[in-house]
Amino acid sequence: MININNSLLEIISIFFVSFISNIFSAISGGGAGLVQLPALILFGVPYYQALATHKFATVALGIGGSMRNYKSLKNDFPVLLEILFYGIPGVIVGTSIVGLISEEYLYLALGVFSVLLAVYSFSKSEFGISSKDLNLNIWSKLRFAFIVFLIGILNGSISSGTGLLMTLLLIKTFGMDFLRSISLTFFSVGIFWNAVGAISLSKIGIVPINLLIILIIGSFVGGFIGAHLSQLKGNKLVKKVFTVVCLLVGISLLIKSISIFSYSN
Repeated sequence: MININNSLLEIISIFFVSFISNIFSAISGGGAGLVQLPALILFGVPYYQALATHKFATVALGIGGSMRNYKSLKNDFPVLLEILFYGIPGVIVGTSIVGLISEEYLYLALGVFSVLLAVYSFSKSEFGISSKDLNLNIWSKLRFAFIVFLIGILNGSISSGTGLLMTLLLIKTFGMDFLRSISLTFFSVGIFWNAVGAISLSKIGIVPINLLIILIIGSFVGGFIGAHLSQLKGNKLVKKVFTVVCLLVGISLLIKSISIFSYSN
């Protein structure tokens, strides 16, 4: 586990991993866990502590990204409240059952879904490019609430890819463009969901403070720069990065699932 006696090269490596992964996460609306969470485990942090540390750092990503895009949130404040109201209970459920779930099956399901999401985004040329306001009926509202709750459970238990799922859900449900949906995802999932999950998971064990400080700095700076780049380049760049990150997250989760299956057998 990293401590103050680690070499400068190791500290720089941790910062670089956090910085780069969070730049891409800020542009695509999620996916920081693709690199950051496995990196923590490779540095010797136990899974549950690594997950809690990653979540604390991702709060900094949410703050960094929201500082650049906070002005766009005012028109979607009611949706933000819905995400928090329906999602936070799911996060709490997810953190409470994380030790009871067979990780390989969750990784497999989420990996397949992420790959299909990348294919869908690539095949729909206008997906998320422009924004429009859709009127929802009662069934659409109930479906949105239920899916947000399920994403919250996934966020509390395995973390990777849930920001991407929320970004997609907002585009499909409300007709938002990428920039608008990602702003909401960062503020709700990035800050509040991950803060609740991190606090719940930190009760399992001590979070390595020295490592956390490095990750928070890298996440905040990466999130701010990524959000700035997405605003400069617009929805077309964001869509391309979103598609690539979805594909990489999906492949990574599938490989992780297969490796767990192979090890258990």
